[in-house]
Amino acid sequence: MKLTSEQVKQTVNQLGAQVLPDEHPAMPQLNSMFGEHTFFVDEMGLKVLEPTPSLGAERESGEVVSLADWGDADLTRLMAHEPEPTGVIVVFEQMKH
Repeated sequence: MKLTSEQVKQTVNQLGAQVLPDEHPAMPQLNSMFGEHTFFVDEMGLKVLEPTPSLGAERESGEVVSLADWGDADLTRLMAHEPEPTGVIVVFEQMKH
């Protein structure tokens, strides 16, 4: 799931994870391995959001899916694994203009 800048901001606020910018050197490899997503990293590893059923007209949501875990104590090497749903749901509040 590719997120808008507002959705990225809300996800960071709810998860405490960091977003990998589109310019990050790992992005071409991540996109070829996992498809077009907005990628996040936290103390556990690499995550993306997958869309969940709609919560109504004003809200969208996504489930956090783990794609890779850190392979070292310094958090410098990721070890990919089968996508694992975490059960964590991020709810996007629609911005009022």
